[in-house]
Amino acid sequence: MTFRLTICAVALSTFALGVAQAEDKPSLAFVVNAASDFWKLSEAGVKAAQAELPGYDLQFRYPAQGTAALQNALMDDLVAAGTDAIMISSVDPKTSIGAFNRIAAQVPLFTTDSDAPESDRIAYLGSSNTAAGIQAGEIAVKALPDGGKCMGFVGFLGADNAKGRIAGFRQAVEGKGIELVDVRGDDVDFPRARSNVDDVLVANPEINCMVGFYSYNPPKIYEALQAAGKLGEITVIAFDEDPITLGAVREGSFAGTVVQDPYQWGYQGMHLMAKFLEGDKSGIPADGLIIVPTKVIDASNVDVFQAELTARIKG
Repeated sequence: MTFRLTICAVALSTFALGVAQAEDKPSLAFVVNAASDFWKLSEAGVKAAQAELPGYDLQFRYPAQGTAALQNALMDDLVAAGTDAIMISSVDPKTSIGAFNRIAAQVPLFTTDSDAPESDRIAYLGSSNTAAGIQAGEIAVKALPDGGKCMGFVGFLGADNAKGRIAGFRQAVEGKGIELVDVRGDDVDFPRARSNVDDVLVANPEINCMVGFYSYNPPKIYEALQAAGKLGEITVIAFDEDPITLGAVREGSFAGTVVQDPYQWGYQGMHLMAKFLEGDKSGIPADGLIIVPTKVIDASNVDVFQAELTARIKG
């Protein structure tokens, strides 16, 4: 009996030591804006970084819903749990400045995808959303040589990424006979995203171009056009690499899509925060902007891009 108790005591002591060692690791968190398949690539990037950063605990976190309040509450929870640095895609930077600054006063705070430039965040790592919007506008100019009237669809109208893409698109089509009539927001409510497209098809017959500014918007456009028998009749410009979007580009139903590199946001973001905690700030540029380039995918390069995408997700 004494022997068994000794064995148990040693086992428990070893377990406790292992837990303590795990808890001693600095913790880095990547917080997204809402649940979406778009973020699978960022999650793969974080996973790849974890293999190269064994001395850190890397977390990939979704808010319960895509709202600023719940996103900010998640950051508060992470800080309370001892997280040492956070990278976040801001749902609504205008209403979150106070919350972001509160977090930034406690741990190093970085942004990705959608910046909060007026906050005390250290740096932004992600796309130039204005440049991406310009690329989308260039797709429209090429696809609509006689001009057109476009309707845009997006998740968060107030988010920095949405505003940048919309502004870039308008810049690219200015003077080309193409008008972005309006942009309909859906707050990352997928049924609403679909109904927004359905409503436009009924109420705005003059629209001959649609732009999906968030990753799930182009698939909802595709669904609505397919149901209405209008695939190929309305020019569609997309963002990101949802499988439905890439399939539509491949079959010619979409003119093209502007893709980002969320894998690198996750991968580079974790390394950036780890180095910062170690005192290496050389990766932080003077303007606080670390831009990961975007590119245009059309029928000529969609298959090569799809193969690259698949390889990354599989790791």
